[in-house]
Amino acid sequence: MNTPQAERPLETVDAAEQAGRFREVFDRLKNEVHKVFVGHDELVEHVLSVLLSDGHVLLEGVPGLGKTLLAHTLASALRLEFSRIQFTPDLMPADIVGTMVLHEKEGGGHELRFEQGPLVANFILADEINRATPKTQSALLEAMQERQVSVSRRTVRLPEPFIVMATQNPIEQEGTYPLPEAQLDRFLVKLLVEYPAETEYHDILKRTTGTEMPVIEPVSSAEEIVSMRRIARSVEVSDQVRGYAIRLMMATQPGSAYAPAAVNNAVALGSSPRGAQGLLLMGKVRALNGGRFAVSCQDIRDVAPAVLRHRVLLSFEGQSDRVNPDELVKAAVDSVGELSS
Repeated sequence: MNTPQAERPLETVDAAEQAGRFREVFDRLKNEVHKVFVGHDELVEHVLSVLLSDGHVLLEGVPGLGKTLLAHTLASALRLEFSRIQFTPDLMPADIVGTMVLHEKEGGGHELRFEQGPLVANFILADEINRATPKTQSALLEAMQERQVSVSRRTVRLPEPFIVMATQNPIEQEGTYPLPEAQLDRFLVKLLVEYPAETEYHDILKRTTGTEMPVIEPVSSAEEIVSMRRIARSVEVSDQVRGYAIRLMMATQPGSAYAPAAVNNAVALGSSPRGAQGLLLMGKVRALNGGRFAVSCQDIRDVAPAVLRHRVLLSFEGQSDRVNPDELVKAAVDSVGELSS
């Protein structure tokens, strides 16, 4: 049986050429984004890695740090259909998915036609996602997981590529609905948007308070993104690295053979297998950007906080002690050693 194209390892003959092409596209997008979005190099790299890994990203940070700006800028750098959905408590599933509308036919009579909502697009900015009710969030969940939306008896496939960038404010709790664990698990990574460095404020003010604004040009297409995703999935993973990713995921699960004391004491629910999948997918992109055609254990460690922090559910004790999930991920990383091949 032939290996599917998306999973076929890179051939040694053209591996360097494909990896070079991947890095060229990655750097092209990164440079275009940084025309507007100042600093946060690692954050931008993670977002681009998610885009090229066929995943979704959750951005968390207080208002004013550029979460929406980052999404808008990246969307402008891509020749993709973009939709921004501002989530509010009164938003209904039909408002984002679409609905069946009664139309009058030319020859007389009426017919039902599907009027698609903003969710039927390539690039979705789900702004303040935790302000929507669980009913509306469930409609988004189907789109994220199944890449389709359902209206009445009609199923509509979403275009490829498809990515959801969601934002949320970690501080304000009034009028919000915390995302359920099942939905959090659908995000490949959760990224924390921090305050800029002092030197970066100068560039921010120059670009936002002057007479000229940087212009973002589309530098990649849907076809190119899909092609880059195939290249990323073709990167090889050894049994040693795959085993390391599995043990690291299990180290976040209380009661497992690899869980450190900190996890056993403060975690109620650890990562699902999607955590291991995320470690490998993000690790593959990191390997390509490093000029390598195989994932290393260091690649897995580098992406572990982004992939695992939202997959660690604190127990009552952990919440009482105000344990930071990143500290638990670090404890898991420190407790899992590499095995010799």
